[in-house]
Formats: sequence, C-alpha cells, structure tokens
Amino acid sequence: MARPRKWRFLSPILKDYFFKPRGYSVSGIEIADLAGDELEAMRLCDVLELEQKMAGRKMGISRPTVQRLLYSGRKKVVGALASGNAIKISFPKNISFRRR
Repeated sequence: MARPRKWRFLSPILKDYFFKPRGYSVSGIEIADLAGDELEAMRLCDVLELEQKMAGRKMGISRPTVQRLLYSGRKKVVGALASGNAIKISFPKNISFRRR
C-alpha cells in the first residue's frame, strides 16, 4: 500500500481557475491540468523569491517535494504557453487553505 500524501497548506489566492488563449474556444485546444500545490510552490519561489526550504516550511512539505512541484508546474505552464493550450488549476483533497 502506498504512503498517503502529506497535507499541503496554500494561501487562498485565486479567483479564476481556468485560463485560455484569447480567440480560441475551449473545445479546440488541449488543457494542461496544473495542481494548486504546484501553483503555490511557483508563487512562493518565483514571485515571493523564497528559497525552496522556506517555501516547504510554509506549505508543510519537504524541500525535495517543493523542487518536484516546481519542476512539474513550470513544465506544464511553459508547455501550455508555448503551445497555445489552456491551463486549468485544480485542488486535490489533501489541501488546506490558511490565511497569511
């Protein structure tokens, strides 16, 4: 049996959960599914310029997990932007929102 995922703590930062290129219908493009924890890791490290260790502390996860989230999240976002695909942000069950 696999080990259950740790709970992750995110800031409630989003109002929109779906982004697409202007001028395209949703049915005509692919959708990249970006997890909320990937977005939070990118926000903490890229926007707030925190080190991965501090970002991990804020999210309640380890530094290597933050590194994996950054890698997968950046790959999805850059791939979607370069290909003209939509980005859908979804939140798994093991997410807890807390105000900062």
